[in-house]
Amino acid sequence: MLEMEIRHFEPLDYYANEAFNMLCTNLFFTGGDIKKIMVTSCHSREGKSFTTMNLMRSLAGLGMRVALVDADIRASRLQETFNIRVNMPEGQRYAGLARYLAGVCGMSDVLAKTNIPNASMVLAGRNVLNSLPLLNSHRLTELLDALAEKFDIVLVDAPPVGMVIDAAKIATRCDGTLLIIQSGTVHRHELQRVLFQIEKTGCPILGTVLNQFDEQKYDDKYYYSKTYYSKYGEYGSRDKEKPRSPSDSRKKR
Repeated sequence: MLEMEIRHFEPLDYYANEAFNMLCTNLFFTGGDIKKIMVTSCHSREGKSFTTMNLMRSLAGLGMRVALVDADIRASRLQETFNIRVNMPEGQRYAGLARYLAGVCGMSDVLAKTNIPNASMVLAGRNVLNSLPLLNSHRLTELLDALAEKFDIVLVDAPPVGMVIDAAKIATRCDGTLLIIQSGTVHRHELQRVLFQIEKTGCPILGTVLNQFDEQKYDDKYYYSKTYYSKYGEYGSRDKEKPRSPSDSRKKR
């Protein structure tokens, strides 16, 4: 298997670690049949990739075998943002998901083990303008199904639902959707439209993550109160969840 190094991973503070640990716990409650999870948002730069990458790291830290697929083949910034380098033999170039979907290479040419124990990734590779025919390919289904057999959880970092149709196509290949929402930027009618579009695919919405939340408006007494934690508990029944997001996530991904 190929190897890749994630060189830039911002440290999380106490509250961020607690939020991701709680999110991991709630994902366990969704059941063993939920293995392929699409992570998306309404708009770009809502912290979707930040959440996906840290969720991968948290799940791997709990001993889960995790694969992350960067499926934003139209405009991915994940590799650049996290300064990811793939160790390739001399003279060879990493293919990426787009070339795999085009039938140019096989899974062994795109799946790489990371420097995070238990975590592997498939990067998008070079961005493509006409992404829809590639995402419609049966090869995406084959890849995700093969990864679901090999790993405990497969996270799919998809484009925002409100911008292109790509995420809706990806959702048809997944077992559930996790929606990332930036606090104070998404209007109610926008959220309703995005939820409706995902629900039409038949992919259940596992929950929502409220990102870039200003925790300074709430003191620790409220954070540890029964009322606040009850919001986390709703996630296990696949209702909408609004966990406390990390302060570090103010830097948009």
